[in-house]
Amino acid sequence: MLEIIPAVDVLDSKVVRLMHGDYERVTVYGEDPVAQSLEWMRQGASLVHVVDLEGARSGDPDSSLWRRLAEAGVAFQVGGGIRTAETAERALDSGAQRVVLGTAAVWDPGVLGRISDPARVVAAVDVRGGKATGAGWLDEGRNLDEVLEGLSSAGIRRLLVTGIERDGTMEGPSTDVLLSALRHGGFSVIASGGIGQLQDLDVIQRLGCEGVIVGRALYEGRFDVAEALRYLSK
Repeated sequence: MLEIIPAVDVLDSKVVRLMHGDYERVTVYGEDPVAQSLEWMRQGASLVHVVDLEGARSGDPDSSLWRRLAEAGVAFQVGGGIRTAETAERALDSGAQRVVLGTAAVWDPGVLGRISDPARVVAAVDVRGGKATGAGWLDEGRNLDEVLEGLSSAGIRRLLVTGIERDGTMEGPSTDVLLSALRHGGFSVIASGGIGQLQDLDVIQRLGCEGVIVGRALYEGRFDVAEALRYLSK
């Protein structure tokens, strides 16, 4: 069954969502990322996707966030500013189940191959106009096929694929972007961006993705984690 992975995006120590990845279009949904993560787990999530948005922009992630999540018993994968193998190892040592790297995935995929446990590495492939971008979606990006080739050569097997144009819109997933990654072969794909209703989960599952990140739809009350799990189990 498709894995439902709630998103907890953190900016200024608050739980937020961005529209199209735009730091000027921020909606605040909560004051405590740890409490929010625990709530998603209470509803049935087996893993929470935590993104340090300031870390993604600056390249300097907040390691105290990792420790607080781990100490609270949150099962989480973490991204945002993790651009070296050393930083990734620190995140794993701090309690993250997986590390998510975007900028390095686009520009220096060999970094991901140097992390000690490849099974705990996720390459974030965030796509706009046929190009995968890094640096908090602020750079010019590289051709998607070239990025996928580089990741495959580095031994990476799990991708988190986001269609930036759909991110935060709740208008449905970017199926063309997801299919580009799936057709490349050799990758397990987690989908992200655009989920707005339960039926979107069917689309993601039929495409062959292993999981899906859900953010704004949960925060806006379109459905909750428990509902999504019941829906998929029918």
